[in-house]
Amino acid sequence: MHRDVLRIPNIGCDHCVMVIKKELGKIAGVKKVEGDARTKMVTVEWDQPATLEQIKSSLRAINYPAED
Repeated sequence: MHRDVLRIPNIGCDHCVMVIKKELGKIAGVKKVEGDARTKMVTVEWDQPATLEQIKSSLRAINYPAED
């Protein structure tokens, strides 16, 4: 299992975190998504067929791009 912590500057509130969790949860292989609106950090646990690029692409599509 892979685990990545991503900083997402566009997070402004808990609702933003809910939107991210819902969207990333649609990706096959994503096991867990946790977020903190205060720190603007999201932790994603995933296995194949998901990829980190697919996760980041999904975040960009919903206007919550991860910092590099």
